[in-house]
Amino acid sequence: MNPHPNTPAVAGEPPHADSHSHSHPHPHGLQHDLATLFARRRAMLWLAGAGASALGFPGCGGGGDSATATSSTASSTTSNATSTSTSISSGSSSSTSVSSCTVIPEETAGPYPGDGSNASNSSVSNVLVQSGVVRQDIRSSFAGFSGTAAGVPLTLTLRLVNTGSACADLSGYAIYLWHCDRDGNYSLYSSGVTNQNYLRGVQATDSGGKATFTTIFPGCYSGRMPHLHFEVYRSTTTATSYSNKLKTSQIALPIDICNEVYNNATGYATSKTNFARISFASDNVFSDGYQTQLASVSGDLSGGYVATLVVGVAG
Repeated sequence: MNPHPNTPAVAGEPPHADSHSHSHPHPHGLQHDLATLFARRRAMLWLAGAGASALGFPGCGGGGDSATATSSTASSTTSNATSTSTSISSGSSSSTSVSSCTVIPEETAGPYPGDGSNASNSSVSNVLVQSGVVRQDIRSSFAGFSGTAAGVPLTLTLRLVNTGSACADLSGYAIYLWHCDRDGNYSLYSSGVTNQNYLRGVQATDSGGKATFTTIFPGCYSGRMPHLHFEVYRSTTTATSYSNKLKTSQIALPIDICNEVYNNATGYATSKTNFARISFASDNVFSDGYQTQLASVSGDLSGGYVATLVVGVAG
């Protein structure tokens, strides 16, 4: 993975080493990465044998590869084919039933989780215990910090379902979401934004298993496809430390939507350059499969985007 060109690393940690790259360790160590990667590959091999031909996995390319760029419509169809047979609405707590679902892969939280598992500025960083972290709009900093992340609006709805109980909606659970800003920086850790805690927040799932966040479209930093991180907890009460989490994973975004944002939106020029150099095939996290992690995205630059994803966990 290429180091982040604009963001000096946190002491003792490589720039944005939130991948399976063994040359760039993260706080959980090499052994954790190997175990996680091998588990994912075994899972994907099983899926491939069970129905890869039926799913028709799409080709993947970097930012400017039109031959392999996946359209938002095709991406949505592929993602839904592996996780759900119906769409979900971000504007209502009511839900249609999900006829099939798959456990979303376990992923590294990377070096910038802010969940109490590591330190920033020589002290343990745990945004989960800060007052006000349970919120829908995560664009602004809170709990004594000030500042708002600029960028194209994105509304993300995650629907949590139980793969061990006929894909039943999991209500009352909690999802902690965090991601980089449009410059590719992570609040609390990256140079220039250590005094910010924006783009981090917790939401409880409603009666339909859904949690909705108002945020911005993330940037693309060197060496990674655009993505968002999240952790699943049993409740907002237990969502106070990484030691209580049930699942850690990442969300991928459709190639054509990324190109639309990075090529046309103000403030994403660096992302445009970085995105042209990366692909799902070369990404250290998504290269072994991303279909159950690919969000369905609609919208446009003027009105913002809406993303949805069904998240299967063994509840």
